[in-house]
Amino acid sequence: MSYDFSKFKKSLSGTEEWIKKELSNIRTGQANPGILDGVKVESYGVPAPLAQVGSVMTEGPRTLRIVPWDLSQSKEIEKAISLSNLGVSVSVDDKGLRINFPELTSESRLSIVKLAKERLEEGKKQIRLHRDEVMKDLKAKEKAGGLGKDEVFRHEKEIQKFVDEANKKLDDLYSKKEKEIIS
Repeated sequence: MSYDFSKFKKSLSGTEEWIKKELSNIRTGQANPGILDGVKVESYGVPAPLAQVGSVMTEGPRTLRIVPWDLSQSKEIEKAISLSNLGVSVSVDDKGLRINFPELTSESRLSIVKLAKERLEEGKKQIRLHRDEVMKDLKAKEKAGGLGKDEVFRHEKEIQKFVDEANKKLDDLYSKKEKEIIS
């Protein structure tokens, strides 16, 4: 009897997407519009994502420009970015807002790399939890008589192969981010 790994594979790809999102939200020395994705702006009494109240574009290697759809929202956008503790400076002018990314010190780069490493470990922990769920399910099916010992052993090897692939993908994403932060 064959085991259905589709739910397990979906869980692994979900973890990979989560780590991509988490790493994209970690700031580097370069201006990256993705860092503002989590910022919610109070727009007419309703919290809205920054992308829904204005356009965000790169102005230089360490500068972003936000052009609000309604210039009267500039102060609310500035407040939301300041409260989000991104480590950037915000200035308002007649065209919108300018976000400046300060140069990172070697100490701050190391602390950011450490944060990225923590996210990597969280991702690997999620993968282990998904693996453990599937292993329990396999053992339960073996006890119930649906699977033989040889099949369970073969499926466990297959599961480990999926886990190793997923961990390698996470490590690759982390290495890429680490190089981005250090450089």
